[in-house]
Amino acid sequence: MDASSVKKTTIRAIGNSAGATIPKVLLEKYNFHEGDTVFLLETEAGILLSPYDPDFEGAMDIYQEGSKKYRNALRELAK
Repeated sequence: MDASSVKKTTIRAIGNSAGATIPKVLLEKYNFHEGDTVFLLETEAGILLSPYDPDFEGAMDIYQEGSKKYRNALRELAK
């Protein structure tokens, strides 16, 4: 990990929970906006913050299977 990619933040109380602020430069770089949903994934190296939604990925896999199986029917319905 490059030292320039390490950013420091502080965990603060937010109601009955706690949260960490994300520096503006990273919000802009990764196109995060106030109100966005993000996911925390525990890894061997620590916690990964990502916009990746595993449920959406599963839904897209199901869609891909269905769109292949019913390709002709979907084409007719689109007319």
